[in-house]
Amino acid sequence: MSTQSRLPDAVDYPDSDGKPMAENTRQYQWIVTIKGNLDAIFANDPHVFVAGDNLVYAQQGDPKIVKAPDVYVAFGRPKGHRGSYKVWAEEGIFPQVVFEVLSPGNNDREMVKRRKFYEKYGAEEFYIIDPDYMTLEVWLRIENRLVPPRIGGEFVSPRLGVRFHVTDDDLILFGPNGQQFLDFPDILKLRDQEKARADRLAAKLRSLGIDLETV
Repeated sequence: MSTQSRLPDAVDYPDSDGKPMAENTRQYQWIVTIKGNLDAIFANDPHVFVAGDNLVYAQQGDPKIVKAPDVYVAFGRPKGHRGSYKVWAEEGIFPQVVFEVLSPGNNDREMVKRRKFYEKYGAEEFYIIDPDYMTLEVWLRIENRLVPPRIGGEFVSPRLGVRFHVTDDDLILFGPNGQQFLDFPDILKLRDQEKARADRLAAKLRSLGIDLETV
């Protein structure tokens, strides 16, 4: 069930811009990993909405004022499926945190246009990740502008609590609990390791004559 207003609107706001989600597998993996880990971080908070490759319409009545961030986070908005994110139907809340993951088809001019769009309509944090060169660009809202802070080798997102660790040849993200962001194969590997550990413990307890059904 949609969380957005069901009031009729004479203007059509398409749920797709016809463009691919990603141009290559590396960009896609980063998008999915960031989105999935943010989902996990805020899984227990019903008032944080996380989405990926979802159109964000900034002004009612003008469907041309729109962008599709690779990943975005809207605090103060309920979870739930949406065809697109219409700011006026979301109590006027523009996503506070936005991620763009670069692909070969992106260029500096496009990123400047996106930054100005996010700046104009209310984003507080804007992150640009280049997965080919493992670089991070950070923009934070200071008063009414997005400006680049000095981040050095590490930076912690004020809103997300996510820590970005930057080296000469790598970029690693950590959740607020210190857990490194994992992709799906890593999660499956950890699950299998935990199961194997539990099986060994159960076997050890049985060898000691302990009935697990009564524990």
